[in-house]
Amino acid sequence: LALLIKTFLVQAFSIPSASMENTLKIGDRVLVDKLTPWFGSEPERGEVIVFHDPDDWLAGENTANPNAFQTFLSWIGLMPSAEEKDLIKRVVGVGGDTVSCKGTGPLTVNGKALNEPYVYPGNTPCSQDDQGGQFSVKVPKGYVWVMGDHRQNSRDARYNQSDKNHCLAPVAPGAGRASVKSLPHPHWVT
Repeated sequence: LALLIKTFLVQAFSIPSASMENTLKIGDRVLVDKLTPWFGSEPERGEVIVFHDPDDWLAGENTANPNAFQTFLSWIGLMPSAEEKDLIKRVVGVGGDTVSCKGTGPLTVNGKALNEPYVYPGNTPCSQDDQGGQFSVKVPKGYVWVMGDHRQNSRDARYNQSDKNHCLAPVAPGAGRASVKSLPHPHWVT
């Protein structure tokens, strides 16, 4: 039963890094809607999603050390195990969009500047590094362009442009929308 719930309905995830601060902090837990993607619902711009690592984006990252409660939830199938490679990021572009960064920003989608109040205080929407902070990408159908809210502390699509998916996260039934921050202090994520 737990496996069916985790696969098709809802799953809890623990936030292991600071890449989504201040929206999500290290140790926060979110509940992820796994049901609607099975019926063809695709992620929309601005949503926070959890998805499987598309091509070793997490290489070299520290793995989480689950506490006893998290280990129990993993054992019964309600939380992913520490070995699973999942990421949580914000959808910035969907199939057909052109996402661009020049200078320190603003980030643009289809030539229009995004209003991004969720970007970590003190960060710029775009970074001026030569590792991927400057880009213009056309997102093909079936993929999304994702970025962390803590832009200067997120190894997101910008830094994975040479992977097999060309830095894009495939839209797949295993992905889900992060809809509720459940612990330590409940409040809506979106």
